[in-house]
Amino acid sequence: MNIFNKVTLQAMKKSRTRTIVTVIGVVLSAAMITAVATFGVSLLNYMINGSIVKYGDWHVEFMNVPSAFVQERSQDKEAANTTTFENIGYSTLNGGQNPNKPYVFVAGFTKEAFDKLPITLISGRLPKNNEEILVPEHVKTNGGVKLTIGDKLPLAMGSRMEVNKELNQHDPYLSGKETLVPKAQRTYTVVGICQRPTFEDVSAPGYTLITKADPKDKINSFSLFVKLKNPRNIHSYVRSSGGKEAYSFNDNVLRFMGLSDDNLFNTLLYSVGGIVIAIVVIGSIFLIYNAFTISLNERTRQFGILSSVGATARQLQNSVLFEGLCIGAIGIPIGVLLGIGSIGLVISVVSKNFANIAYSNVPLTLTLSIPAIVVAVLVSMITILISAYIPARKVASAPVLESIRQSNEVKVEAKAVETSRLAQRIYGLEGTLALKNFKRNKKRYRSIVLSLTLSIVLFVSASAFGTDLKDVTKKSVMTNDYDISFSTQDMAENEMFKLYDKFKTAEGVYQSSYQAIMTYSCAVKKSDFSDLYKKYYGNDLTDEKVNLPMDIQFIKDSEYMSFVKSLGLPIKNYTGQNPKMIAVAKAKNVNNNKDGNSDLINMFSKPSMNFSIAPEINDKPKLEQSQNIDFTLVDTIPVDSLPRNLTKPKSFTFMVIAPYELKDRFETPGTHVEVKGLTFRSKTPSISVAKMEKIIQGAGITSDYTLYNVSKILEQNRSTIFVVDVFTYVFVIMISLIAVANVFNTISTNIKLRRRELSMLRSVGMSEQDFQKMMNFECAFYGIRALLFGLPISALSSWLIYRWMDGGTDKVKFILPWLSMAISVFSVFFVVFITMLYAISKIKKENIIDALRDDMT
Repeated sequence: MNIFNKVTLQAMKKSRTRTIVTVIGVVLSAAMITAVATFGVSLLNYMINGSIVKYGDWHVEFMNVPSAFVQERSQDKEAANTTTFENIGYSTLNGGQNPNKPYVFVAGFTKEAFDKLPITLISGRLPKNNEEILVPEHVKTNGGVKLTIGDKLPLAMGSRMEVNKELNQHDPYLSGKETLVPKAQRTYTVVGICQRPTFEDVSAPGYTLITKADPKDKINSFSLFVKLKNPRNIHSYVRSSGGKEAYSFNDNVLRFMGLSDDNLFNTLLYSVGGIVIAIVVIGSIFLIYNAFTISLNERTRQFGILSSVGATARQLQNSVLFEGLCIGAIGIPIGVLLGIGSIGLVISVVSKNFANIAYSNVPLTLTLSIPAIVVAVLVSMITILISAYIPARKVASAPVLESIRQSNEVKVEAKAVETSRLAQRIYGLEGTLALKNFKRNKKRYRSIVLSLTLSIVLFVSASAFGTDLKDVTKKSVMTNDYDISFSTQDMAENEMFKLYDKFKTAEGVYQSSYQAIMTYSCAVKKSDFSDLYKKYYGNDLTDEKVNLPMDIQFIKDSEYMSFVKSLGLPIKNYTGQNPKMIAVAKAKNVNNNKDGNSDLINMFSKPSMNFSIAPEINDKPKLEQSQNIDFTLVDTIPVDSLPRNLTKPKSFTFMVIAPYELKDRFETPGTHVEVKGLTFRSKTPSISVAKMEKIIQGAGITSDYTLYNVSKILEQNRSTIFVVDVFTYVFVIMISLIAVANVFNTISTNIKLRRRELSMLRSVGMSEQDFQKMMNFECAFYGIRALLFGLPISALSSWLIYRWMDGGTDKVKFILPWLSMAISVFSVFFVVFITMLYAISKIKKENIIDALRDDMT
């Protein structure tokens, strides 16, 4: 070890407090960077594993390929494994209501395909031979065709052709341009209902039905799924091995590997990590930079003496860099271990909530990535070296005599330290001395103000980032008036209410209700619409009178009474034989901006209207059964209705709320209830649903129904917010620790460098009270000046983070982080005063004569 390194080690031992605080700053910096990188890797690994479970463990699919191609790909060295199913063909879906999905597509699965391609059964079982078939649920919900277990399904199988080109499931339906060429007639027995297969595109022209492949069938068209040993070679593999065959990537898995073409997701993924890392690195650089700057101020005379005896600028710079390496050698390993341990603890806390968010059967576990840890170490070390190199270069280039005399540190010209008489009257002697100290040593003063300002900006920016992240998350939160719903259309009402009485006794249920929804048509004059509605939807109002579809929601009578009371309306006017009816009529007001934002506007011009309504049958009003109703239009959210499939989405909501006792009045001959059902609140929704299913099985219900656990989605939202909260609080706490360490290091070391000056004041008779008063003035000046710079900058940084998080769509409102600013105002003065008290207490314990003899400052 050379002499310069030995001198550096001695200086570090001499200033133990500063060295320890700097090491703590490096530990926090390395811990934050490691924690962010490790959490990101763990989260991506969780999403990859979850996507594999949900969408299948494959990377690329080749469609309509012959058996020879399948055999070749199975022999590829780059392929980890392959899976296939037979493309048996297409058939027209009789009675289908989706014009973009007029077919069913039959796939023949082998046992291997059933094992490797995820199929989620809803009811029934998997097919055992090529005469049985599995039907996806969306044939009913999206296609409008109801198929139940045991039904016989005759299909005229064929191929989709566009001239001479055979089309596949990834080619959308080409109305008028394609033909279905028949090949064979088959009849299947429905043995199970499943969820939509994940390999079926939303734009696919056929609903995927699955049967068992039969080796006797001579089918030479397959869908091939390939998993690669190295997914990063996916694009080159397709180019080299795919030939001219049509293919599709498993983007749901590849996007979390950073290999998809989803630029929006990639930008979001890397930008969030980039902002977090940037905030941490900036805070760390300033913390360590200030530490080295103060260290070099302390060693300026030492460097001057070394230069006078022949030390070169490079040797002095290497001396400082050696100090940085020593601090990094101690702080970085501790920081890496602390970061891994802390994020492991956080993951153990939030892992159960992640199960509710996305994949219940995939655990979120701590995933250690050697490249990520190496990157964290390198970023931390680079941060230290940059922080050390900048001040080292400056000091090493200073003239020797100035360094020995330290004449460049303190300015004592009269004009430089002059204060106004007004300031002297306001602040007194103690305040004037404090002001003069700032002016005579501006570098130290600025370093403290800069540290405080940076701390304010870091804290407020981190808080704003967390707040914006939570706001964006909460945009997806759905609330509901019930936890469990039971809905049906054709079940007899008396049978439904028998179930209702039994369901109320299920474990966990503490509140229950029932409702029914009927579809009516309302005759509205053009003049009845509001000006805003006519402005945005005037092109649709070609006639003087239009028939608007409306829903009448009949709710439990006691619940209706509570609803009327909550609106402040007189109950007597809204009950009885011919009551007024409450309605909510809102339309979307879509802006012309590119962001596509929308808000709600009133559809009608007056709060009270009289309309003629008639039951709607086959999308046409039955005018002979019309009746006039007085409506009171209210600005509120209607009671949550039962889930239903709307084949025709509307740009407006026109919902009438009525007591259940009036349902018979509107259920006229020929009309029917669109949906009716029961709703429940439960302390344990999953247990309650299980009990209800047993009740249904015991009752021998044959009518079609849906039992829906809404609380799963609500729990998902709550868990999402919880995870974001944990991430935000941990992030803000770590940033706050870096900021506090920064301020403590800067102020305490500056005070220590002023030992001789402060001892001189005490030696000429300044009392302890006046001395403390002077230091209090300094604290106040530091805090006020830092707040004058820090608060505006932090407000600007918060707005920039908000604009980035919102993506310029204005979907999240910008709210200035007043609470964080208030906390930072209090914290600045608190931390400054506490640090001052600590540093001054150390100086007061010193002997005045010994301090005056110390000429190193």
